[in-house]
Amino acid sequence: MTRQKQDISTLIGAAAHGLEVKTLTRRGFLALGSAATAALAGCAGTSTRQFAAETAPIYRSPDNRGSGMGRTSPYYDTMYAAKLDEPFPLPAIPYHEIDPAYLRQEVADPTGERPGTIVVSTSDRFLYLVRENGRAMRYGVGIGRDGFSWSGRAVVQWKQKWPKWTPPTDMIARQPELERWSAANGGMPPGLDNPLGARALYIFQNGEDTLYRVHGSPEYKSIGQAVSSGCVRLINQDICDLYDRVPTRTPILVI
Repeated sequence: MTRQKQDISTLIGAAAHGLEVKTLTRRGFLALGSAATAALAGCAGTSTRQFAAETAPIYRSPDNRGSGMGRTSPYYDTMYAAKLDEPFPLPAIPYHEIDPAYLRQEVADPTGERPGTIVVSTSDRFLYLVRENGRAMRYGVGIGRDGFSWSGRAVVQWKQKWPKWTPPTDMIARQPELERWSAANGGMPPGLDNPLGARALYIFQNGEDTLYRVHGSPEYKSIGQAVSSGCVRLINQDICDLYDRVPTRTPILVI
């Protein structure tokens, strides 16, 4: 990892845990910002201005001493309710079984990137969509083995609702039972059990497929975890939300 990536990762980790950001990290972000201006000059600008500010969750339980797991909120009841208008209706998510830090929420932007940029911090298990006025939408993610294999700046080349899944050859080599879903066999059709979930964002760099995906997952308990395989996975309701907020050619930074 380069010094600049170490600085940005340090800042994201500090902000996520409410810690003070030191001068060195700020200097790293300023340096990174200069590089970002040149790198993103050719990218179309994006905006999340059409989305109203999010309301902070208020839990039903008066017990605020614990981690928050096990408690419920009208805010999250709505956010993670069943989505019955999908080709494959999504069940409600028992979000109270997930660490609240990984539930979708608006936060102060710790990245310094321009509005409309996606930033994935693989070490902290967070994905940020930078908004205006120093804010960001933060989503909890699960990271698999392949999720650590690529980092850098790229763009969302295209998006897909209910994508087909084709396991790469190295995954099939590790798990031969996946041969039935190989490219030669047409891949795995979309559905509730498809590992790419309800939506997928396909990441390209310099016009080439990185094989890196930001996608949904039916395995909601894997959010915030390092799981066995895959790229960056979100709760299906969260990837649907992110999908609607970002157009193609959205810049993405993975650290």
